[in-house]
Order: sequence, then structure tokens, then C-alpha cells
Amino acid sequence: MIQTTFPDRAVMAELVAKMLWEIKAVHFNAAQPYKLASGMASPVYIDCRKLLSFPRIRSTVMDFAASTLLRDAGFEQFDCIAGGETAGIPFAALLADRLGLPMIYVRKQPKGHGRNAQIEGNMPEGSRVLVIEDLTTAGGSMFKFIDAVRAAGGIVDHGIALFFYGIFGEQRFTDGKVRLHHIATWRNVLAVAKAQKLFDDETLTEVEAFLDAPLAWSGRNGGVSELSL
Repeated sequence: MIQTTFPDRAVMAELVAKMLWEIKAVHFNAAQPYKLASGMASPVYIDCRKLLSFPRIRSTVMDFAASTLLRDAGFEQFDCIAGGETAGIPFAALLADRLGLPMIYVRKQPKGHGRNAQIEGNMPEGSRVLVIEDLTTAGGSMFKFIDAVRAAGGIVDHGIALFFYGIFGEQRFTDGKVRLHHIATWRNVLAVAKAQKLFDDETLTEVEAFLDAPLAWSGRNGGVSELSL
């Protein structure tokens, strides 16, 4: 099914934020910060993989992703959709179905046996590939997949994350000549938390302080204060 409706961007962002709260995929804890893979301490954590377990929400998010891409990238800009191991793989399959496109997936590193493949599926030389992940912070993990596709002869000018942290800007994507598309950010999630009074004022203030200056907040709370983007 190819999505051809175009909801308002703000409505899509707010609804995705509400969905994430509804399925308990969002966690705020300023007293005991989460340690991210980068070494950062964070009062926020999100699990977008939970979206897959809720069919109505899953379907709506995929509609929003397709709408975002068709409006912002174009209708005939891609030859296939690539999902990054592992979280991006199911979302790549769902989005490829929405857009009527082939799907491939990209390993974090070559398999190490057999054909030693890093890309699974059919990707002819020169294919225009959209890389999708469930979420991205600053683009580091997504570029592992983008670089692998490019090394194999694919062309990657666009990437999409269903959820973008939105706290470090998009410099990595600018430098890598990739346009990043996304639906919602932490600001949208925080706005819903405030409107629905989901947490006490102190927690919400700490979360906002983190979003305003994440590395400074991390350094004050036992995490790294510098990050290579």
C-alpha cells in the first residue's frame, strides 16, 4: 500500500510522542540517570522497538514515515529501503511495503563466514538507497550502515529515523551529505509530558536542562562531558 495522504507535521510529531507514552516506551529518571552506549549520562531513555508490538500504532507511524518521505524527498527518489541491524530491519520491511519498494538489510559488520556479506538482499550497482533506523542520536550508528551501502555501490542521499534525539543538531548528516528525515524528537515527548502532567516539575525541569545542554548535564551526573560526533 502506498501512502498518499499528508498530515500536518506538528500533528504527526505530537501523535508519535503520545503513542510512545501510551505504550510506555518513554522513561524519565533524573535521580538515577541512564548510561548510554556513548558513555553519556541521560535522564531520558526511549525504546522505539516497542512500536512493533502494537499494530495500530505501528501502522500509523509507518503512514507518517511514508508521508514525510514523499513530501520532503519526492515520489521517485529511491530504488530500495535499507534497514540497519537490528532495530532498523523490521521498520525497513514495513516502510518498503508502504512505498512499494524492495528492501535490503545491512549488518554492523560482515558476517564472517559464507559469502562474508554485510548487505543482505538485492542491491544493484547505483541503486538509490534510503537507510532507516528506529532512532538516532547524532548519526554515528546510522553512518555505519550508510558507509557500508556506499562501499557496495549504492547511493545514499537520504536517511530516516522515526525518532531523532534532536539535541546535537544534524552536523554529522551535513558533513556526510545525507538529508535526515524524522517524525518526532525529545522536545515533542517533553511537551506531551508537560501537558499531561506525567511527571513532577523537578523531573521535567531536569529533563529540559539535559535537552538544552546534554553534555554539561551528563558531566554533572557521572557521564562523559565530551562526545565525538
